[in-house]
Amino acid sequence: MAAGQEDVKLLGVVGSPFVCRVQIALKLKGIEYKFVEENLANKSDLLLKSNPVHKKVPVFIHNEKPIAESLVIVEYIDETWKNNPILPSEPYHRALARFWSKFIDDKVFGAAWKSVFTLDEKEREKNVEESLEALQFLENELKDNKFFGGEEFGLVDIAAIFIAFWIPIFQEIAGLQIFTSEKFPKLYKWSQEFMSHPVVKEVLPPRDPLFCLLQARYESLSASK
Repeated sequence: MAAGQEDVKLLGVVGSPFVCRVQIALKLKGIEYKFVEENLANKSDLLLKSNPVHKKVPVFIHNEKPIAESLVIVEYIDETWKNNPILPSEPYHRALARFWSKFIDDKVFGAAWKSVFTLDEKEREKNVEESLEALQFLENELKDNKFFGGEEFGLVDIAAIFIAFWIPIFQEIAGLQIFTSEKFPKLYKWSQEFMSHPVVKEVLPPRDPLFCLLQARYESLSASK
């Protein structure tokens, strides 16, 4: 196991679901790190140097070696610090965890975002339908488990923090009913369990400022119609 006193930095912004994923992994592993808050309107030289391809957060820097992309970072953390494993040990279950984590990024994130932050009404409706379809797949996959990882949360749960915390904010702002206990009882119950987990609870961003920020963006978009 890597030494706890190593040089560990996380470049990020408060309120990003992708940064939050990395923070959950770091908290679970008990890793001390320095959080370097970025201004995405005026990106730092360190960010541009550390992630020249995408120029986005999060970027994880371990002993001056930068790693980009939240799920890649979470896996790196899991492989470097062996306590409290995030991925299953069995190869098939590891592959499944990677599949569903990627599914969340490919099928849930974009559709949920466009359901709210898109001007075209037909496009919004299409994305609401796509969000519902994707969430149904996850509802079925969860089965009767407490977490996607079983009794303890794992990679898929961490990837899905966007569903648990961010989608309810989105739908409240736009007056939508995408993710509800009636539509997705298992997934909704999972979201409450996951967000109340001590590790997760401690790293979630403050809801009210995030709500105000996203609401202002939504209202600005609506005003430009």
